[in-house]
Amino acid sequence: MRRGAKRKASQKGKVLDENKDKTTERITSVKNENETQPSMGTEKQSQVAGVLSSKEEPTKSEGEPSLKPIKPRAKRARTSKTDSETEYFPEKRNLEDLWQQVFPVGTEWDQLDAVYQYKWDFSNLEEAFEEGGKLYEKQVYLFGSTEPQLVSYNGESKITCIPVVIAVVSPFPPSDKIGINSVQREAEEIVPMKQMKMDWIPYIPLDNRGSQVERLKSQIFILGCTQRRAGLKHLKLERVKKFEYCLPYFYQPFKEDEFEQSTVVPIIYPVEPKPVFCEFDWEFDEVEEFTDNLIKEEVVSEDQKDSFKDFVEEKVREAKKANREARESRKKAITEMSEETKAAFENMRFYKFYPVPTTDTPDVSNVKSPFINRYYGKAHEIL
Repeated sequence: MRRGAKRKASQKGKVLDENKDKTTERITSVKNENETQPSMGTEKQSQVAGVLSSKEEPTKSEGEPSLKPIKPRAKRARTSKTDSETEYFPEKRNLEDLWQQVFPVGTEWDQLDAVYQYKWDFSNLEEAFEEGGKLYEKQVYLFGSTEPQLVSYNGESKITCIPVVIAVVSPFPPSDKIGINSVQREAEEIVPMKQMKMDWIPYIPLDNRGSQVERLKSQIFILGCTQRRAGLKHLKLERVKKFEYCLPYFYQPFKEDEFEQSTVVPIIYPVEPKPVFCEFDWEFDEVEEFTDNLIKEEVVSEDQKDSFKDFVEEKVREAKKANREARESRKKAITEMSEETKAAFENMRFYKFYPVPTTDTPDVSNVKSPFINRYYGKAHEIL
């Protein structure tokens, strides 16, 4: 061992001996005090015992780390949820949101919230796609609408917007057009669906939402609309109203349209202070007599007689021309149609679905109607 190392070891031993002597002297002193003060209180004795215990520990030399006892951290008790706190959610049905995904064509924008205020149950629509149902394993096109009806709920009768879903069984889309018509409009428009931001889109059942649409062979298509309510404020009022006048269009070439045979012409004569609304039937009405009756009723003034007659006659000519062109167009379509397409039109079926009665919704059993709209006519069956 080198001299330096021996010197450090002897110094360290010397320091320990000195500390030990000091501790011994302190213990002796405390014992003498205890002998001279036998009546010392318990508190004082405990303090002395603390001093003794602390002094009995060997003194750490400078530079050595202090080793303090570490108390173990208390573990937090785990709390488990009781059975009463467990929440259970009913499992969603595969087609549960199908009716909600179908856009209610022609419904006023400010009435949409009223349509969904009730938890309407369309389980009958879902069951129709199951084995044994009307729509099982068939290609189906769905569109929606609403029917304002006076119904009773919780003992109160009020006008309610009832949602309905129309199912068209067809191997191809029934139409790619939308009709726009209303009492206020002079003439109807037949425009492409996309002009009104509508189109047939595949419906993906809940179980397949994680799959890619391209890989799914969907047999359910719904009429959807990409126009958002938030964007309406940027549109002109006339454009907004067009959505409310929309009707899903359908042309059945094998059935003569009732309007092709109609002899009634709606008349909207523009005059101040308000337009004249009336209907003229060219089969039963005569223009001169018809006009004189309106003058007697003070609907048309005497000085407007000639102008009004000319207006009515012009509208009659337009209606007759439209009917003639419609018949010719229908005959041409049938001539150019393939046998496969003819069979598809002949086998096409329309089903109209109303919500089923529940305790949470108004009962609509007494207001069901087979009528769809002026283009589709009546449904083959109501469900």
